[in-house]
Amino acid sequence: MKVPKSGEWLVPLPCRSDKANTGGRVYGIDTWLTRKFLQTIGAPPLRVTLWDGTELATPGSPPVIGMVIRDRGALWRLLTNPLLHFGDDYSAGRVEIEGGLVQFMETVYRSMDQTPKFRRTSDPAAYRRHQPKLNSLAGARQNIHHHYDVGNAFYQLWLDAEMLYTCAYFPEPDASLEDAQIAKMELVCRKLRLRPGQTVVEAGCGWGALARHMVRRYGVTVRAYNISHEQIAYARERARAEGVEGRVEYVEDDYRAITGKYDAFVSVGMLEHVGPDHYHELGRVIDRSLTEHGLGLIHTIGQNVAAPMSPWFLKRIFPGSYPPTLREMMALFEPLEFSVLDVENLRQHYAKTCEHWLDRFEHHRDRVREMFDERFIRAWRLYLSGCVANFNLGTLQLYQVVFSRPTNNLVPWTRSHLAAFAGAS
Repeated sequence: MKVPKSGEWLVPLPCRSDKANTGGRVYGIDTWLTRKFLQTIGAPPLRVTLWDGTELATPGSPPVIGMVIRDRGALWRLLTNPLLHFGDDYSAGRVEIEGGLVQFMETVYRSMDQTPKFRRTSDPAAYRRHQPKLNSLAGARQNIHHHYDVGNAFYQLWLDAEMLYTCAYFPEPDASLEDAQIAKMELVCRKLRLRPGQTVVEAGCGWGALARHMVRRYGVTVRAYNISHEQIAYARERARAEGVEGRVEYVEDDYRAITGKYDAFVSVGMLEHVGPDHYHELGRVIDRSLTEHGLGLIHTIGQNVAAPMSPWFLKRIFPGSYPPTLREMMALFEPLEFSVLDVENLRQHYAKTCEHWLDRFEHHRDRVREMFDERFIRAWRLYLSGCVANFNLGTLQLYQVVFSRPTNNLVPWTRSHLAAFAGAS
């Protein structure tokens, strides 16, 4: 994409008094800096309104997507580090978006990816430069506490009835979120070929829904690990209420503490919080846990290129997080000679899942405001909208990888067990 020269693509529009506020007078340097900012991020088709109502836009009809900058300080911050400061200033109300936040982010991401400064290129070492040693035993607990222990009542407002905070599986595009999350659990169980009497270990169990589903539907026993105190307390209470506490054990501990032998190993939505520097540790845990003919499944957000998450996301939402490429995931399997049996990408399913979450979050925003404040609402709206945009654009992927030991010949001969499930859904 050719980036136009400054001055050949932005034109002033009549001042809109309805957008003016107390940010002070706009000077020529302010409009020049605005042009510079938009040129830096790839000249996306945006309408920009400054704090006194002055508008800048591409020639012709103003773009549908608009950005309102409330004060000069916010403009300066956007120029210095847009990947960090946009999120903070949007959360603080110093930046507003017109025309839809998801649409705005998709528009900007497309343009930024065409610029040398922001184009995503594979750099596995970037993870270590941006967040070294954050997923040690102590660091992992702090990271999980930051995001997951804000209160179960908050998540109950906008997750499904089973409290699943991972990608759902939509057999039909118009399926409800509840049905899609049950379908996701069924898909996982069928890929693992679960049978009554088997034992399963789960690393990173969230609020415990998958473990309870496995017990109820497939007659297995499950030991599930998680370091979030809030989630483990909820999971144990649900198990007692459903009468399955004798067949599922929820352990408040790190995946590195897993002991015992199991017929199946499963991890849904945890690898993103492990970090490539610790894949060898997780691989050894899986190796010592799986029986000779055991099957494993890892379900994780992923990427096509090795690149760190945005600094705002790492600082405000998910510290320590990193979605791997498929190549990076092989560090779990290759050193221990695990055979990868099946890989599926559910990217579009996650985009739809996040759309459901965002709609439900917005529906309950008044209740969220009572729990927290307006800044919290705006930060989480930005986070969920960004997820929708990134999965829609293919910046993020969702991988399900099934694996086993190389000597295990008791693996499915065909994919008929999954085809039967899809038809039944």
